[in-house]
Amino acid sequence: ACSPMDLSELLKEGTKESHDRAENTQFVKDFLKGRIKKDLFKLATVALYFTYSALEEEMDRNKDNPVFAPLYFPVELHRREALAKDLKYFYGEDWKEKIQCSEATQQYVDRIHHVGQHEPELLVAHAYTRYMGDLSGGQVLKKVAQRALKLPSTEEGIQFYVFDNISNAQRFKQLYRARMNALDLDKNTKERIVEEANKAFRFNMQVFDELDKIGRSLAEEAQDGGFPVHDGKGDIRKCPYYADKLGMASPGCPFQAAVGLARQPLVQLVLAACMAMAAGAAAWYIL
Repeated sequence: ACSPMDLSELLKEGTKESHDRAENTQFVKDFLKGRIKKDLFKLATVALYFTYSALEEEMDRNKDNPVFAPLYFPVELHRREALAKDLKYFYGEDWKEKIQCSEATQQYVDRIHHVGQHEPELLVAHAYTRYMGDLSGGQVLKKVAQRALKLPSTEEGIQFYVFDNISNAQRFKQLYRARMNALDLDKNTKERIVEEANKAFRFNMQVFDELDKIGRSLAEEAQDGGFPVHDGKGDIRKCPYYADKLGMASPGCPFQAAVGLARQPLVQLVLAACMAMAAGAAAWYIL
C-alpha cells in the first residue's frame, strides 16, 4: 500500500494537471487521431533521440549515486539504441548526418545535463516522466503510428515503443514506483522532484508545440482526390493546380483559363445541357 507521502503518490498527484495539459496539446490530439504525417513523425523521433541521449548519458553518470542508483535499469529501459534503429530506418545509413537538434529540444537537453551534473536527485523526475509514460500511453501511440503511417508489422520505425526486456509492463511499473518510494529523501527534496517533473512536462509540451507549428507548415501530401501539392521547391508556376489553389496562376496558364471559363454561369448552363443530352442518349441506348 502506498502512503500519501510516498514519492510515487506525490508525483502522480503533483503532475496530474501537467499531464492533462500535455495530453491536450494539438500535436498529441492529432497524433491520437492518426493525423500524423511521416515527415513530422520522423522529426518527433529525432527530438526523442536527442532527449534520451542526454537522459541516458546522465543516468550512466549517476548509476552509482544513491540518490538515483535504485532506478538505473539500462537493459530494461534505455531507448537510445532503439531510437537509433528507427532513425536508420527513416533516414538511411547516414542518418546522423541528416538530423539536428531543434531549439525546443535543445532547451530540454540542456536542463537534463544541468540536473545530472549538479542536482542528480532531480534526475528521478525526468526518468519518471519519460519512461513511465513510454510504458503507458506510449503503447497506444505505437499502435496509432503503425496504422496511420502504414509501417511494417515487423515494427521497423517504432522500435522506440518496443521494450523487449520487460515481459509485464504493469509489474515493472510497480517495481519502479517501489524503488522510487524507497529512496532516502527528505520532504523538501521530494517537493523539488515533483516541481522538476512539472518542468519536464513543460519541456515536452514546448517540443510538442514546436512540432505542431512545423506540421502546419508542411506541404499537404494530397489534395482533392489525390492531386499532388507543390512542395515549395522549383518554379511554382509549373504547378498549375497549386497556383490555381492560391489564386497565383498567370492569365496565360491554360489550366487557369479552363477553370475560369468553367466558372462562368452561361458556360455552366451549356455544360449542364450537354450532360443531360448525353445522359438521355445513354439511357436510350441501354433501353
